[in-house]
Amino acid sequence: MGDGRTLDPKGTIAERLGALGVRGVLVQMARNGQILDLKCEMPTCYREREDPNGRTLFDPWPEQRSAPEHRWSPNADHYPTLKMDGGQLKPWNVRLAHVLCNNLDYGWRKRIRLMLEDNPKLSFESIAEVLNRRKRVLRPPQAESWTAEIVRGAYVS
Repeated sequence: MGDGRTLDPKGTIAERLGALGVRGVLVQMARNGQILDLKCEMPTCYREREDPNGRTLFDPWPEQRSAPEHRWSPNADHYPTLKMDGGQLKPWNVRLAHVLCNNLDYGWRKRIRLMLEDNPKLSFESIAEVLNRRKRVLRPPQAESWTAEIVRGAYVS
């Protein structure tokens, strides 16, 4: 880690999160024994595509938090209640995620939700067909194409 912070693999989860530049609810949860392992808790972890241990690999937050290098930094995902639905960063509504995994998961959930709000009778199979036709829609890493099952899984993740 080129920014002077070191990650002691023997430190507590709270200490390790602090060394990565994490503040707030995630550190509080770790101190309270509510985060049991330093790993991405998203249903789909994109870092696993690059490394089989990707779920447990986090980059420190860059000095400028909006810098592009933050994609694999740890952050708090509003779950199960999305922020746009009034979800708060409270221990009962947070899971640990990579920034990129969190952003992609949110994007899928929001896109599927908007389609259902527009047409409540739309099946997940129909939504999968629409997503497969769109060129700029990423698929989960393990899937060759969207299916009704994958759409449902993404929507309820």
